[in-house]
Amino acid sequence: MSALDAEVTYHKFYPQLNQFHPLHFFTSPASGLVSKNISCSSLGINIAGIIRAPRGDGKEAIVLVTPYNPKKVGPGEALSLGIAYSVFSLLSRVTWLAKDVIWLVADSQYGEYSAVSAWLREYQAPAFHEADIVNSETCNDSNAINELGQNAYSDKKLYGGFRRAGTMAAALVIKVAEQGNHNEDSLNIYPEASNGQMPNLDLINIVNYLGVHKQGLRIKVKKMFSLLGSRWLYTLGGIFESLGQIARSLNPEWKFGISATEYVEGAATLASSLYCQGLGVPTGPHGAFRDYQVDAITLEISPKVSPSKMIRRNEFILRGGMLIEGVIRSVNNLLEKFHQSFFLYLLTSSSKFVSVGIYMIPFALLIVPLPILAASLHADASKSTPQSTSSSEVDVSHKSWKWLNSARKVLVIHLWGAVVSLLPYFVYQIPNSTPTTNFTVWGILSAFSLLILYFISGSPIFEAAPSRPDKGEWASLKSVTISTAFIGLSLMSVINFATAEIGALLIVPICLLARPLKHDIQARSLRALLRATCNLVLGFIAFPPVAYFLMKGAYEGFYGTNVGDYWNWVESLWTWNSATYLYV
Repeated sequence: MSALDAEVTYHKFYPQLNQFHPLHFFTSPASGLVSKNISCSSLGINIAGIIRAPRGDGKEAIVLVTPYNPKKVGPGEALSLGIAYSVFSLLSRVTWLAKDVIWLVADSQYGEYSAVSAWLREYQAPAFHEADIVNSETCNDSNAINELGQNAYSDKKLYGGFRRAGTMAAALVIKVAEQGNHNEDSLNIYPEASNGQMPNLDLINIVNYLGVHKQGLRIKVKKMFSLLGSRWLYTLGGIFESLGQIARSLNPEWKFGISATEYVEGAATLASSLYCQGLGVPTGPHGAFRDYQVDAITLEISPKVSPSKMIRRNEFILRGGMLIEGVIRSVNNLLEKFHQSFFLYLLTSSSKFVSVGIYMIPFALLIVPLPILAASLHADASKSTPQSTSSSEVDVSHKSWKWLNSARKVLVIHLWGAVVSLLPYFVYQIPNSTPTTNFTVWGILSAFSLLILYFISGSPIFEAAPSRPDKGEWASLKSVTISTAFIGLSLMSVINFATAEIGALLIVPICLLARPLKHDIQARSLRALLRATCNLVLGFIAFPPVAYFLMKGAYEGFYGTNVGDYWNWVESLWTWNSATYLYV
């Protein structure tokens, strides 16, 4: 980098512990725990080079990231470094740059995301930790740099302090797959960040246009492959295709019909996009940038032939470099103050999407019945309350606030849910425990805490409700529960809309159909039995472990699934501060 007249700096960092903490979800992205057993041997070093824009004012910058593991260099990493170096060397000579360019070679020996996140923390919000003191007193800077083949005192372009450019306008993470595609050169785009955050849609559109029309690459986004072979989905797509053909026969200007194959692929991509956003876990190291509201995506180029067997490496580097150059040119010409685009969307392909103005409509239609039903149940509960002519005004006022008793019961259940969500913090302290053991202990402690809560507060969940006045009490309890569910789904839609959408699909039917099983059994009618069966099935499907295994089976298959996978999944949710953890 220094040979290209770039400002080169070395950023040293230590691996951070992904340990569960009760308040970790509410902390900032800069928070984290550093291992106490730190030493110079565990040091990670990021290399950052900065090119100052000839026509810029230093207020904006574009970031290129290439993960690099110095202890195990693969041919894919070598090619990604070659692509980034070719682009960086070109940008050091051009005169049209209006934004600074930063090339970050991230030390990925402790994980790609960890290295990028550590550099971003220092760039955006520098802080002084105990690790910094140890580093300055015991670690020799020149030795760490010499391991990378550089000498801090022989290079005039090597800066000792941490160098910064302007505000980051966009970031591109460049990777090359280690395995060949065997069919054609392709480009995989990974846009999802934490809690469903997505980059500016124009960034994906630019990459898609340049990759397809300029470099002849096949652009790919994630799909739920289990839906690609679904017969019922293909049949549904065939119906829509027939309707489109009929519409075009009536009026040639009506062109809303699509083929069945395109419908199936779009549905599989839409389901995958909804799942990845709802999961709340970043799909690549670009997610660290979205924590600071920087548009970023991960581009993984998958060559036709494996990089270790590739013959025309220079041609491959040229194609990749031209693609990255085109994206940088587009971002360089972007004036953000006059720019508008989508940030809330679901992908149906690399070039098509569903905007928030469309997919918020089914979500609104799902949750609108909840407050209406809650108001109706509250009115019925008030009417079913027996009135006494000799009661005083104080008694009437007391009856009007009778719903507070139901609210107390709902609050007790939510307090128990909060206790269950905090139990993994204590389970995590068990030494040398397996995920299956942790899951079992978590389940036992959850059931035990429910029993304790029942005996302490007299929880009503085990009470029978056979009498007529108790039916009014059940209506009041259901009214408060539905109101709470409506408020929770509305708040979740602000944090992560995809999570709220998936949660509404599971929670709303249960809220609408929920009724004591004892009432349905005593009714002894076909309608009551069907309703009881639906309640049992929906309750079983909405149970978090069952819902997880069903989603995993649909997305990855059921092969090799065990109960320990659920604990690993929950652990990943709290590690990434995912809002989905509040559901499970």
